[in-house]
Amino acid sequence: MSLSERLHPGLNLAGTDPESHVAAEEVLFGFWIFLMSDLVLFAVLFATYAAMSVQGIAEGPGPAQVFDLTAAFLETLLLLLSSFAFGFAMLEMKYRESRRGVLAWLLVTGVLGAAFVGMELHDYYVMITQHAAPPQASGFLSAYYLLTGTHALHVSSGLVWMAIMAIQVTVIGLNTPVKLRLMRLALFWHMLDVVWIGIFTFVYLFGVAS
Repeated sequence: MSLSERLHPGLNLAGTDPESHVAAEEVLFGFWIFLMSDLVLFAVLFATYAAMSVQGIAEGPGPAQVFDLTAAFLETLLLLLSSFAFGFAMLEMKYRESRRGVLAWLLVTGVLGAAFVGMELHDYYVMITQHAAPPQASGFLSAYYLLTGTHALHVSSGLVWMAIMAIQVTVIGLNTPVKLRLMRLALFWHMLDVVWIGIFTFVYLFGVAS
């Protein structure tokens, strides 16, 4: 197996020299380190929620009283579909180098991601106005809003990043720096998908079942 096949098989660097492949791999390795540090943040938030969901309910409502599993499932479906769509954008980049194809799938991803954030904000509104469950009502609710809100903020940041990348693809095209930025955005987006699966399972499913 050649060096270009072993290094970064998910990215098409066209006819660049081996040094360019190595440089690309180093850039993405650094981004993996950033993602791991971000996952440490989420691990702390998960641990805080675990403690507060058991000991911090106080006089406020519990998970079974405020969580809507149907809405949470739809949010999960939206985020999974957005990750799937981003995968198609990366395939367009790698195999066809189609600017139009990449932009189309980025648009689909962005719409699904925005719908996810919108549903999450609607959930907050319903919890606060209909279930009297604002963040300050209990330690459990504070931890819940902090965990899911941090994730929603990450998704919103990803949407802004996606819009910037769409502009770069339109103006600059699919050169090597743009491809590397798209790859980093893809890693970030898929990481948020994995984190949300943990939230859906640990917070919503376990919360309602407990």
